[in-house]
Amino acid sequence: MTRITADVSFLRGYNQARVMALGRTVRTFERSTVVEATGLTPQAVSKVIGRLSADGLIRPAGVRRTGIGKPAVVYELVPDSRYAIGAHVARRTLRLVLVDLAGTVHHSAVSPLPGDFTPEQLLDALTAGIDAMTGSSDVRGRLTGVGIGMIGPLDHAHGLVRDAHGLRHWHDVPLREIAEKHLGLPVHLDKDVTAGITAEAWRHGATFGDAALIMIESGIGGGFWLGGTAHRGAHTNAGEFGHTVVDLNGPRCVCGRHGCLEIVHNQAAHAGDIDRAARVVAVGVVNLLQTLDLAHVVLAGADLLRHSRTYLAAVTEAVQADARRADWLTTKVTLSSLGADVIAAGAAMQVLDQHYGVPELAPA
Repeated sequence: MTRITADVSFLRGYNQARVMALGRTVRTFERSTVVEATGLTPQAVSKVIGRLSADGLIRPAGVRRTGIGKPAVVYELVPDSRYAIGAHVARRTLRLVLVDLAGTVHHSAVSPLPGDFTPEQLLDALTAGIDAMTGSSDVRGRLTGVGIGMIGPLDHAHGLVRDAHGLRHWHDVPLREIAEKHLGLPVHLDKDVTAGITAEAWRHGATFGDAALIMIESGIGGGFWLGGTAHRGAHTNAGEFGHTVVDLNGPRCVCGRHGCLEIVHNQAAHAGDIDRAARVVAVGVVNLLQTLDLAHVVLAGADLLRHSRTYLAAVTEAVQADARRADWLTTKVTLSSLGADVIAAGAAMQVLDQHYGVPELAPA
């Protein structure tokens, strides 16, 4: 009996996720639209629409007459029915955004973090920032939770930050648990780049298949969207793109290896040679394409965006220079459509995913 109940609950949530996903990709929809897009029966769709309407997540938006018979009720998503806050924790700053159910960023704020900050200092900054963002409105009552995109290495499954690169006070810190207690809100913790690629998937919809987000912001990481979902790896620590070796005789990196892409890039960037720094990243991206055969590469991060044209040109040129790719191995290279907010926005979207459905489950 327990197994049957669990299966029914899963299917109910799964079907609601598919309808919510459709509501994000079309302006309005009706029961027949959902039936066609999901393959669910009309009866099942009616039940899902009834539950979502009762929860205030969707609402009637008029009727559509298609001929003889009862007109069809048209529905739309209610974006301001639910919100989530996303946090991007970098080595120097904390960025917070407020995101609604449709994935729209309403507010964005950045505050400095102390050098080599402690967990307590981060929690205090989170509390102050969230209070400032929600204190003067009724958003708090519609707040689903807080998503945190954090520096790795990170154990997503257990909510642990494991020896974050460049931060001395972050050895096996149970950030998800202590943040929930401190904030009094549900918390979703993930690696920063995985949150970022989630945001890009929301923006691109069902066409976003196999892709990577390359972030350069006081470090270099890669978030992966493979087979229509975020790829975290066997230990949920995928994404250490900056710590792949590009020079066997290179300088020692913060991770302990020699010649990592991140340290080689950073030395060039700190010397003011942005052209060389961009070419280093381009080499790494081409290596990724050879390994994973990606269709889309998104470039992001505050440090990259300061020289966005240089990085975009270098990576695009390197990808196109491989003649073997010209006729069928095509890869699109773009800048993030969310700019510096992409990590924080993706962290918020992950919270909404947990409660109200995963966008890629329903076709556009």
